[in-house]
Amino acid sequence: MFYWVMKRIFLGPVVRTLFRPWVKGLDNIPSEGAAIIASNHLSFSDSIFMPLMVPRPVVFLAKSEYFTGTGIKGRLTAMFFRLTNQLPMDRSGGAASAASLEAGMDVLTHGGLLGIYPEGTRSPDSRLYRGKVGVARLALQAGVPVIPVAMIGTDKVQPIGKRLPNIRRIGMIFGKPLDFSRYEGLADDRLIQRSVTDEIMYELMRLSGQEYVDEYASVVKLRLAGKSSEEPGKGSEEPGKSGEEPGKSGEEPGEAGSSRSA
Repeated sequence: MFYWVMKRIFLGPVVRTLFRPWVKGLDNIPSEGAAIIASNHLSFSDSIFMPLMVPRPVVFLAKSEYFTGTGIKGRLTAMFFRLTNQLPMDRSGGAASAASLEAGMDVLTHGGLLGIYPEGTRSPDSRLYRGKVGVARLALQAGVPVIPVAMIGTDKVQPIGKRLPNIRRIGMIFGKPLDFSRYEGLADDRLIQRSVTDEIMYELMRLSGQEYVDEYASVVKLRLAGKSSEEPGKGSEEPGKSGEEPGKSGEEPGEAGSSRSA
């Protein structure tokens, strides 16, 4: 009930009036049945703008820190995410991440729409980064289509570190559903997981027009914070064209994309 009240009466009308979102390809969202909505991630506000435009409820895997905050702000944030049907995503790896993926699988099993950010975190510089394979594992295990969504201009509305949004127009493009039924029975194959993820990222690159960087955004953020001595990635490449053998990236199978906004 709270979800629909916020969407139809309070938040929805305000967003439509102030930000005048334009939308293309909304008819690619099925009227019923399970599907994964995989989006690029430019801003904290992506998780607000996109679900408001989709006729059906979208359940996002949100970083678990949103549910464990302290103080008044932390408790209000946790309450908002719970009331809007968001699920905590533990990104520490291992059993905790696997449990989060199972929660996402439960949404799909019950015919819902599951929202995921394959990059796993917001882009630090408006470029598109390498996807993590959790989105592929879910799509293959559940046997559901993946709908790529390109968010446009949300990084200008609320850049990282900015609390109050800029009032400007934003947009989103919903691509045609990607069918991976040809890989039925191969959900645990790391090569297939990487191939599927790269195909999703290629579609996001094509729809968004973003420059692609074949490196994890989380690694870049660590480097920018002075916590990594790795050399910056040089140039942009199409997904899967780094010369690295698919599935040999060192990532854990439970590393799903989530709506991390750190």
